[in-house]
Amino acid sequence: MPPPAPPRRQSPLLRWLVPVLCLLVGFAFYRFFFDRGVASLEPRLVAARGELADVEKSTIDLFKTSSPSVVHITTLRQARDFRTRSILDVPAGTGSGFIWDDAGHIVTNFHVVQEASGADVTLYNHETYHADLIGTAPSYDLALLRIDALKSKLRPIPIGTSADLQVGQSTFAIGNPFGLDQSLTTGVLSALGRTIQSVTGRPIEDVIQTDAAINPGNSGGPLLDSAGRLIGVNTAIYSPSGVSSGIGFAVPVDTVNRIIPQLLATGKVIRPYLGVQVSDAVSNQVSGQRGLNGVVVAGVEPDSPAAKAGLRGLQDAGNGRMMLGDIIQQADGKPVRRADDLFAALERHKAGETIKLQVLRDSSPVEIEITLGPPQ
Repeated sequence: MPPPAPPRRQSPLLRWLVPVLCLLVGFAFYRFFFDRGVASLEPRLVAARGELADVEKSTIDLFKTSSPSVVHITTLRQARDFRTRSILDVPAGTGSGFIWDDAGHIVTNFHVVQEASGADVTLYNHETYHADLIGTAPSYDLALLRIDALKSKLRPIPIGTSADLQVGQSTFAIGNPFGLDQSLTTGVLSALGRTIQSVTGRPIEDVIQTDAAINPGNSGGPLLDSAGRLIGVNTAIYSPSGVSSGIGFAVPVDTVNRIIPQLLATGKVIRPYLGVQVSDAVSNQVSGQRGLNGVVVAGVEPDSPAAKAGLRGLQDAGNGRMMLGDIIQQADGKPVRRADDLFAALERHKAGETIKLQVLRDSSPVEIEITLGPPQ
């Protein structure tokens, strides 16, 4: 019988390695089965918010104060009911507007109501009224409506100025984008003195540019300053996609405050009487032939303000030739390149006021002041 084998001696390293591995396995086992969060069926505790920032409080107050002055406009178009063969007014589009006075006048964009057969106006309290069209100024993309509502339900918007605006000021736009209920967007005044084209093709001058989001449905709504005053009427955006790209435009309030009283009085824009005939075709011909920029005075009406101030028109030089008179190059210090520039300058004045023209006469610049007459 062979002798028993001598006992195997255990390595000291192995004696330490096995307990360590057991500890690691046990720790992993504990973490996996026991050390895990337990879902609570109770709501979580709410973290303390603290006071709102001052700028947030100011924006909230502005919206609460200003939104009652903003309205939602639904335009209507006529459609035939083929069952009854009657003509019905059905919704055609939406836009925004704001309350101008406590007589129920509502300001909006002309393109909001253009070609509509009627319009309904919804106030901040969700009451809806049928609106009558009082007047339009297509060249400024402005329209004036009126609703028959109690004075107590009308909150006219505070009016500011646009002549003293500065790039960098905060701007606030309130409207009904995509037909949604009143919405607020904020931004800054991005630029001043922009020119955009109205629906008639005439330029709208001194337009305000803002990056406050202006989407479809915001048209006709107010652009406000940080004091909640009207500084412009949101009218257009620059966007290849058709939605806000951070470049929005608003008709300046100084223009609005000049045009709306005319719409109230006559239903249209009227300009004071100057008494000249001008033609872009003649002006373009002269510019092309002689390189002279400006608007050629084709004729001057007898006994008109222009005639009394000595303005000269085209004259017959004989042999079928015409001799140039005055070429209007500036009006109130602003360049005049076409007839619309002159008309825009006239519309900034009232009868009895003086307009300053710089004309080119016999190759020399001449300053002429003309007291404008009442509309003819």
